[in-house]
Amino acid sequence: MIRRQRLAAGVLALLAALAAGVAFPGGAVADETEQQPAPKVELVLDVSGSMRARDIDGGTRMAAAKQAFNEVLDATPEEVQLGIRTLGANYPGNDRKTGCKDTAQLYPVGPLNRTDAKTAVATLAPTGWTPIGPALLKAADDLQGGDGTRRIVLISDGEDTCQPLDPCEVAREIAGKGIGLTIDTLGLVPDAKTRDQLSCIADATGGTYTSVQHKEELSDRVGQLVDRAADPVVTPVAATGADRCDQAPSLKSGLYTDHEESGQQRWYKVDVKPGQELRASVSVADDRTVAPNYGVLLRAVTMKGREIVRGEAAGNGRTDAISTGLRYPKAGSDDDSAPAETVCLQVTHSFAAAAGVKTTPGMPLELTVDVVDGPSQASDVASFGLGRGWWLLGALVLTGFVAGLLWGWLSRWRVAVWRTN
Repeated sequence: MIRRQRLAAGVLALLAALAAGVAFPGGAVADETEQQPAPKVELVLDVSGSMRARDIDGGTRMAAAKQAFNEVLDATPEEVQLGIRTLGANYPGNDRKTGCKDTAQLYPVGPLNRTDAKTAVATLAPTGWTPIGPALLKAADDLQGGDGTRRIVLISDGEDTCQPLDPCEVAREIAGKGIGLTIDTLGLVPDAKTRDQLSCIADATGGTYTSVQHKEELSDRVGQLVDRAADPVVTPVAATGADRCDQAPSLKSGLYTDHEESGQQRWYKVDVKPGQELRASVSVADDRTVAPNYGVLLRAVTMKGREIVRGEAAGNGRTDAISTGLRYPKAGSDDDSAPAETVCLQVTHSFAAAAGVKTTPGMPLELTVDVVDGPSQASDVASFGLGRGWWLLGALVLTGFVAGLLWGWLSRWRVAVWRTN
C-alpha cells in the first residue's frame, strides 16, 4: 500500500512539473503590465423608423440591435470607457429641419454601469429620421479628451436623410483634425447606396465596414470592435508593394497598409540576419460585395525565386477579413559579420468583386512584419509552448506504454495459470 502511495505521489509530482513546463516555458514571467490611457468607444445607433423592418432572423432590426447591445455590454472590458448615442430616436414628425437635429447621448462616455446602460437601451423604439452626419459630429465631441484610443461604432440600416451635410465629408473632416478617431460602420441588411455610404465613412478614418444579415453577426462584430479599442495603439504606415521582388520596398518591423486588386501581386522585401526570425502576417478586408470562395496567400521567397515558407487561408461565405501568417527562422552563424539575407514577401488574394461593383482601389490589406532574435537550440521546444517539460512528457508516455504491455502480459499469464489449475 505504501509503495502504491509513493508511486502515485511520484506520478503527481511528475505531472505537476510537466504542467509547470507547459504553462511557463521560459520560467517565471514578471508582471510587466503598464498602465495605459483608458480607451473610449461610443456606439451610435440608428433608431429611425426603418428599424421596424422584420428581416433579421424573423425579428425586427431594432430587436437585433438591442440584443447585440446587451451582449456587448456584458462583455465590455473593464478598462474601456463606453457611451451610447442615438440618431432618429425622439422626433416622430415630418419637419426635416427638426428631424435632422434628432441625435442624443443615451449613455455618457465613461466607466460602464451595465445595468444603467441596458435600461437605457431597453427604452428605445424606432421613431424618426436618419441624421448620420450630425450624429457623427456630436459623437466626436463626446469622445474628446484623454490620450487613449477613440472609436465610433455606427450601426445603421439606411442612408443619411439630412443632406447636404454629407456624412462622408463629416468623416473626412473628423479625420482631418488629426485626433486619432476611427469610425467603424455596420450596415443592417443594406442596399447598394447604404453600403457605399457606410463604406465611405469608414474608409475616411481608416475604419472597417461590415454588412450584417443575422443577429449573431451583429453581436460578434460589435464585440470585436469594442475589444479592439483596448488593444495597444499601433499606427500603420502606408506602403506600396511592387510587381516584382527586386523593385519592392524594404520594410522594417512594423504595421503597413496597402491596396491590392484580385489577381495582382504585391511584393515587399525584409532583411533577416543569421540568428533572427521573420514573423509576418497579412489581412485582406472585403470592403465591398464580393463573390463567394476566396483566399489569401503569403509567401516568403529568396531573391532567386525559391520558396522558403508560405501561409494561406481560404473561406466561403460572409466575412469582413481573412488573414494568414508565416515564420522563417534564419540559421545562426559563428561569423558575426555574416550578411543578412533579403527575403521577399509576396501577397496575393482571390477576392472577386461582385458584378457592377468597382474594383479600384483594390482591397485594403494590412501587413505586419516582425524581425526578432531567433530561439536558441535549448529553447526551440519552449517556443512552441512545451518548455523543458518535453522530455518529461516523453518519459511519461514511454513509461505508460511499457507498463501497459507488462500489465497485459501479466494478466494473460494469470488467466492461463488459473485455467490450468
